[in-house]
Amino acid sequence: MDATTVAKLEKHLKRTFGNPHIQVKPRPKQKDSAEVEVAGEFIGVVFQDEDEDGSFMFEMAILGEDLD
Repeated sequence: MDATTVAKLEKHLKRTFGNPHIQVKPRPKQKDSAEVEVAGEFIGVVFQDEDEDGSFMFEMAILGEDLD
C-alpha cells in the first residue's frame, strides 16, 4: 500500500474507533495489506478488497486469554 492509502486508513480507523493511538503500517513483503497497531501493540491487518476497488477489510483476532 502506498503512503497516501495508509494515511487515509489510519485517519478513518482513528475516527471510527475514537482512538488517537491507532497506527497503520505497511507490510514490507505484502503490497495489498498493512498492519494495525494500538499504542505499539499489533491488533490486526487491513487488506485491500479484491472484489470492491477502493475498499478494504479489517481482520482482528481475539484470543480466549484476552477475554479473561
